[in-house]
Amino acid sequence: MLARDLYDFRTQIQANKLMLIYSGIMSEGILFSLGEALRRKLEQDATDRNLTRRVFSVFVEQVQNIIRYSDDAQGPDDDAARSGIVTVGKEDGRFFVICANVIDAARAPRLRQRLAEIAALSPDELKALYRQKLKEDPDVDSKGATLGLIEIARRASAPIEYDFFEIDAQTTFYGLKVFI
Repeated sequence: MLARDLYDFRTQIQANKLMLIYSGIMSEGILFSLGEALRRKLEQDATDRNLTRRVFSVFVEQVQNIIRYSDDAQGPDDDAARSGIVTVGKEDGRFFVICANVIDAARAPRLRQRLAEIAALSPDELKALYRQKLKEDPDVDSKGATLGLIEIARRASAPIEYDFFEIDAQTTFYGLKVFI
């Protein structure tokens, strides 16, 4: 990329009020570093502490989902370096966190169904589902407590938004946008 291309890219970032953008390998170390940068930016902007905590929590949950579930991996399955995209910005006075990554196309229908179910729930229903899941064993294919998407939806100020793009028969690109 030349200077003009980078300048145009920077102009688009500023026009869309994006405060953090990262695309690449995700790890706990990168999550920590990005999280610190995000926290400092929110403090610098004098963002309310409760709102800062909610934005930060959604950010962490989404990046952890990339670390655990992205199928854009390099290395052996258990120790693979997984990659994705995370963006934090502001739109119409509300913060948002967007994460996107590649998943196996076979997993897309189940994830789409789960997201649709979660997005349709009221705050009280989300709270009840969260409590119910706390009492259950994690889903078979879960690498966590099966609570991440529910926790994200609970902290959202609007229903979660999601989209899927079929890259080919085996691969789907998935994105999740959460307003806080």
